[in-house]
Order: sequence, then structure tokens, then C-alpha cells
Amino acid sequence: MAYLASCYPEGWTPSYQELIRLMSYLQIVYASRPLGYDPAILLSILFQSRANNAQAQITGCLLCRDDIYLQLLEGPAHSVRRIYGKIVQDDRHVDVTELVRQTASERIFGKWAMRDDPFQSWMWTRAEVDAGVVKKVPPDEVLGVFRRLAQDMPGSGD
Repeated sequence: MAYLASCYPEGWTPSYQELIRLMSYLQIVYASRPLGYDPAILLSILFQSRANNAQAQITGCLLCRDDIYLQLLEGPAHSVRRIYGKIVQDDRHVDVTELVRQTASERIFGKWAMRDDPFQSWMWTRAEVDAGVVKKVPPDEVLGVFRRLAQDMPGSGD
């Protein structure tokens, strides 16, 4: 709470709704296509993400294949928006498409600065990705992919 107080003018008292909003997390899920996919580039992205995200109190998961990245970012709203803005400008991604933007009371990947999964159990074929299935999937189904992955691994939630 002291951190929140330091972000606003002295004497400011939040309403109940504002306090709930401030204490919740922002979750953004986006899909993109890797430009020149290479395992070394992926390792670079993961290394950089883990360092930046830990410092910004962001957690999440990156699902990756040579034809698609699907990533969940979650944490303080200002941090998630800032990191997502950098991703949109990153030339290692093309066709960045935001699929989900919502507030949540808890994290899906609470202890992972950036979990990665090489689509071991991926549900979309390359043909479906090429046909644009990612843009047609309902947000709850997209989040379901991450929730199932988090359930299968220890230490994911808050």
C-alpha cells in the first residue's frame, strides 16, 4: 500500500472502486509471427523478458513455434502496458494482434517472470494459423490455454 501512496498526490484517498482497480492485475495476451524465427533469437527474447519482467513485477508465459508466438503478460497495469508497447515496436515480431486485455484479481503465472513452452501440446495446426484462427478465438478460450498449462506445472499461481 505504501507503494500506491507514493504514486499519487499527498492527501489523495482512493474510492473503493479505484482501490480495487489499483490492486488488480492487468493481463494482456497477444499473438504475433516471428520474423526470421531462430532458436537463438527465442533464447534472446526469453533472457531479456525474464530480466525486464522480474524488475517490472510482470509474470507470464510465451508459447512459441516457428510460425507463431502467443504470449500472456500479467502484472501492474502500468508495467504491462509499457512492456507490451515495447513488444509492439520490436522488429522480431510482425502482425502483433492483441487478443485479450482484462483486469484480474490473481495471476495465472505468479512465480514465472516468463515461462516458455515450445508448443509441445499446441492446439492449432499451421494451416489454421495461416487461415487466421488466432483472431477468431474467444478470449476465454485463449486464456484457457494458459490456465491449463499453468495447472500442469508447479509454482505457477500466486
